[in-house]
Amino acid sequence: MDGSNTILISNTWRSAENGGVIDVIAPAQGTVLAQIAAGGESDIDLAVAAARKAFEEGEWSRLTAAERGRLLTRAGDLVQKHAEELAELEAADTGKPIRQARADIAAAVRYFEYYGGAADKFHGETLPFMNGYLVATERVPHGVTGHIIPWNYPAQMFPRSIGPALATGNAVVMKPAEEACLTTLKMAQLCVEAGFPEGSINIVTGYGHEAGAALSGHAGIDFVSFIGSSEVGVLIQQAAARNHIGCTLELGGKSPQIVFGDVDMNKALPFLVNAIVQHAGQTCSAGSRLLVERKHYDEIVGTVADRFSQVRAGTPEMDHDLGPVVSRKQQQRVLGFASAAEAAGVPVIAEGKIADGVPDGGFFVAPRLFGPVPRESSLANDEVFGPYLSVMPFEDEADAIALANGTPYGLVAGIWTENGSRAMRVGRKMRVGQVFVNCYGAGGGIELPFGGMKKSGHGREKGYEALYEFTAVRTMVVKHD
Repeated sequence: MDGSNTILISNTWRSAENGGVIDVIAPAQGTVLAQIAAGGESDIDLAVAAARKAFEEGEWSRLTAAERGRLLTRAGDLVQKHAEELAELEAADTGKPIRQARADIAAAVRYFEYYGGAADKFHGETLPFMNGYLVATERVPHGVTGHIIPWNYPAQMFPRSIGPALATGNAVVMKPAEEACLTTLKMAQLCVEAGFPEGSINIVTGYGHEAGAALSGHAGIDFVSFIGSSEVGVLIQQAAARNHIGCTLELGGKSPQIVFGDVDMNKALPFLVNAIVQHAGQTCSAGSRLLVERKHYDEIVGTVADRFSQVRAGTPEMDHDLGPVVSRKQQQRVLGFASAAEAAGVPVIAEGKIADGVPDGGFFVAPRLFGPVPRESSLANDEVFGPYLSVMPFEDEADAIALANGTPYGLVAGIWTENGSRAMRVGRKMRVGQVFVNCYGAGGGIELPFGGMKKSGHGREKGYEALYEFTAVRTMVVKHD
């Protein structure tokens, strides 16, 4: 990989067919960090053809499950070997603090390890049937799978998306986000070094409306995996439907953290703040709504406000609580929510600070704690994807449940209470894909199935469950009498 030769097809790095390039902007400085190829429809055609050949007749098609697992494990070992280099690249590319980038690389290694270990342990079943028959099911790969990943966690998203697809024998074509994908490209290079055969992993960089649209609607794709906004998710699903193929969609969120009066604030406080501050709120599962029992509202919110006012945003090497948002466009979008809230008279309870000495051109946004936020407010219902936390009071359990479920999204919910029965009652009423009780995020949760309900998407990533998404069931009926 050299300069704008960022398209990987059959283990060869190349430039875009049209010769176009895209500037990658460093969020902390607002300056050009690198260039990537602006791939388009013809590049996607070549990548899909390479993946099809690998799946149907290439070396990749002849590997056993155990051999696929060894390749994934070997790639993870190489990622671990280059961990600090990758962390520095991730921090520069996304703007996140260096310690968060290091945690992302550690999670990436775990994805490779997990799916490397799972590859030869995923299998079908035998089924009872009529006498004289043996019936068995097998899990078979879809074929060529398309993967479109976002810019917020490129280091994690690469193995999280392709890991289960490769473990089950698919050949993959990925379109990473143009805003931040440098660690994705480096990890793909390490996969080639690990020995993945030609055509098994193909990468086409480019704009979403060009390369991404071409990939999601390509007639040679057998399944699509998309991580991104709910609006684009609709387009992906429509494109997949035209080719009668399935898709997994992990989309946006407006996740609540429900805090009852018996909460242990010593345990809860770091999670309540970090769940929105992490990566400047640019996380689908960010805990962006803080729902507080009204009888204890002042005490709980006062404690959160004290901590929130101490939060600092800075450059990656400053290693503060958060970095900038990813782009000037995203910065203006987030600040627009603050302007609208101010115009509507929504109070700012507390505000973090942007550290002294950050570059003038960086895309920094000061974290803000808003409240009480009206239930009809855009802050309460729309995904900001920035470091803004909306505080909302509730009356009782029934009101908390209605408020938590009262947005179009359904990705994650957190519940904070020392009452175990209450936690179970409320948790089982949540219309979300993950519920955390007296914790939030569970350390990245490589093993935990992840996905949403409602506008947060469908299908599941992560954990063993993801292996089912990238396979289909084939039933074999053998008459032996």
